[in-house]
Amino acid sequence: MNRAPALLGTLVLVGVAAANVTRAAEPMALQVFTEARSTTVASNRLQDYLQMAGCQAKLLFNGDPRGDLIFRPGNTDGTLLLAAVNRDGEDPVPVWVTRRTAGVSSLAELQGRDVSLIAGDDPLSGALALEALVVQGVSPEPGQIYEAGDFSSALGLLLHNNTHAAVSELGLVRPMLETQGMVITWQGEPVPGAGWYAPESLPENANTRTCLSALIRIERSDDRQIFRIFPEWVSGFRPPESNDVEESRS
Repeated sequence: MNRAPALLGTLVLVGVAAANVTRAAEPMALQVFTEARSTTVASNRLQDYLQMAGCQAKLLFNGDPRGDLIFRPGNTDGTLLLAAVNRDGEDPVPVWVTRRTAGVSSLAELQGRDVSLIAGDDPLSGALALEALVVQGVSPEPGQIYEAGDFSSALGLLLHNNTHAAVSELGLVRPMLETQGMVITWQGEPVPGAGWYAPESLPENANTRTCLSALIRIERSDDRQIFRIFPEWVSGFRPPESNDVEESRS
């Protein structure tokens, strides 16, 4: 009796099963587009956190190849699975901040004055704030715009009298207003879009659920070193359209 066909069929089935196991065990590629000059410390700490949470993942930064789940500071292609939220657990809100003693009561008074923005692609870093100035007829000359590396540096330029106004984010700057003698001169609308996007459908397996759950649970207050790779206003992540942040983190 020739057992070769049966044996071959068995080997094929075993091979398919092994391939499925291997595919299921493949780590999820998490890609972060960041303005951070160095990602080494944050990458190592995030990798350790994910591993302790049971999430099998590999981290990528900027460029190619494209990840399974990608963090972008603004709207991008794909499905938004986890939205970035500010200190208040909400979409970020752009603001113009001035010194209380400067007596700037409106954006129109910033005509001809120096302002500080943040370099990078984050819409909150300056694009929306500049649009607000244009609406008021204010168009700073190139020499009147100071580009800082982050929100804290932009505020530092303001507090050290290098500029008359600085762009910031409401949840980030609100706790500093009273102690640092600053006031909000302009407040924009909430800006959705930043967060983790899936370019294609993610595998429906335990690792996907574990990784998403791990990202929902972590907050800036847990590990500030990890969050150095995200915009300074980002305090955590939540499923989009979720109004109950605490429930999503439980």
